[in-house]
Amino acid sequence: MMKKTQVLLVAVASLAQAWVGEKLASDLAGSVGKVEVLVQYKSTPGIAAETGIRQRGGSVTATFAKSKTLAASINASALAGLAADPDVYYISPNRTVSARLDYAMPAIGADVASSYGLTGEGIGIAIVDSGIDNHWDLTGNVAGSYAVKKSRIVYAESFVPSETGKNANAVKDAFGHGTLVAGIASGTGWSSTGTIYTKTYRGVAPRVNLIGLRALDATGKGTDAAVIAAIQRAIELKATFNIRVLNLSLGRPVFESFTKDPLCQAVEAAWRAGIVVVVAAGNEGRNDSAGTAGYGTIGSPGNDPLVITVGAMKTSSTPYRADDRIASYSSKGPTAIDHVVKPDLVAPGNRIVSLASALKSSLSNAYPTNNIKYSEYQTGGNPNFSGVYYRLSGTSMAAPMVSGAAALLLQKNPSLTPDQVKARLMKTASKAFPSAGSATDPLTGETFHSQYDIFTVGAGYLDITAALNNSDLAAGSARSPVAVYDATTGEAKLVGGTSVIWGDSVIWGDSVIWGDSVIWGTGVIGGSSVIWGTSSLKGSSVIWGDSVIWGDNSKTSALGSTWLSIALYGEN
Repeated sequence: MMKKTQVLLVAVASLAQAWVGEKLASDLAGSVGKVEVLVQYKSTPGIAAETGIRQRGGSVTATFAKSKTLAASINASALAGLAADPDVYYISPNRTVSARLDYAMPAIGADVASSYGLTGEGIGIAIVDSGIDNHWDLTGNVAGSYAVKKSRIVYAESFVPSETGKNANAVKDAFGHGTLVAGIASGTGWSSTGTIYTKTYRGVAPRVNLIGLRALDATGKGTDAAVIAAIQRAIELKATFNIRVLNLSLGRPVFESFTKDPLCQAVEAAWRAGIVVVVAAGNEGRNDSAGTAGYGTIGSPGNDPLVITVGAMKTSSTPYRADDRIASYSSKGPTAIDHVVKPDLVAPGNRIVSLASALKSSLSNAYPTNNIKYSEYQTGGNPNFSGVYYRLSGTSMAAPMVSGAAALLLQKNPSLTPDQVKARLMKTASKAFPSAGSATDPLTGETFHSQYDIFTVGAGYLDITAALNNSDLAAGSARSPVAVYDATTGEAKLVGGTSVIWGDSVIWGDSVIWGDSVIWGTGVIGGSSVIWGTSSLKGSSVIWGDSVIWGDNSKTSALGSTWLSIALYGEN
């Protein structure tokens, strides 16, 4: 009996040790002497938790009530006893945090490009926006270098009617939007790199040259004429500054077919001139005023089939792509009137930190809490706003992610055409999405439901690493296909011209894109396909049947009123 009891006690002890082991981080193994740890509790730690640490010879160094965590200094030999506390959830080392990119860049693989020696150097990105300020992160300076400040804004001109010409106003960003966009595409992170910084806010292609074409005034408004003039100038200056990419983080509602829309025709001219045009999809994904659940809300010129139209993802405040989700405000296709399948790609766009305008910009004045505090990215930083960085949400933030990616591809292979860049980015985009999800606006408490269909996420999530490792050269046009609805079969099909490449497996590969769904190459996106997952939208009037998307587009063409693709509310 005694032996059986001893065996049972040994077994129980072994189970207890295994249970305790699951609560200790693997990199604590082998620790000796005093260790700095973070102890997470199942409930908010109070006096009892602190007493438990002190009784084991440790001391509490910090309390993080919101995350139910205590920071402590304790002997490694006492960790097993501490882990045996039933209220302790997990213990891990207080690991060293080094300066790094913000969450969005690792999510799209931008941090890998530098290991390939790719920074976008020699490529020009024209940014048609509210201007670009001379920010330290837009110079040629690198970490540890205080060399003469040489701006990478190689050309600036204003097309705002009251201030046209190459004058001082052309490089000033009174609104604050263009500088932030430029930083996402090309910020060096110089102002947040060093031993005192906990985060480095670096852009995708930190060595590109910038061409600042100001078409939006201090209120973020502009006209077709101003934007078209700016696009025209980019075409004229293409050879002078090697402008290979044009970023348009702006838009307006669709009023006619892209074949007649002057903005669309202007971007098509740039595309034909050999410039990759990247456009924000818009932020009308929550707009149900036309009864479309946000479908059919892509703005102009993002509705043009040639350009790369970009929707916005949320990074979930981690560097990993797996937990990222679509931003509910990201505009969805198909486009009004023409039913072009948009967006083409999605990229991080929610709560993105980038460069603040040197001026006290209109955005900064209107939304001061979006200014970044020193304490957010600096060790021992004070709680005052730094005036260096600013946070904003919207597909405006997602577009320059793709513009920077295009610059990296073109630096690696300058002979790529705009169609080849678009096709490569779309083919290599990550296709791993859930079938559906929801998001809650932290301000209003309203919940919005999204499904990850072709009109919401396009060809997938930008993956720069995969794009740089791909060598396919698409032959033909990369025009986004058109969705055609057949009321007799209840199916919608993708239709492209004879020169369009999307049916070719070289572009889409041989794997299915939408889980167990048919791939794009088969052309079917409705009917018996499971492309829509378990969503109730399939077969309903929201998208199919007598929806305004397929019939009268007068409602969807009037959606929205703002030029800029900004989502100031953000979401969880």
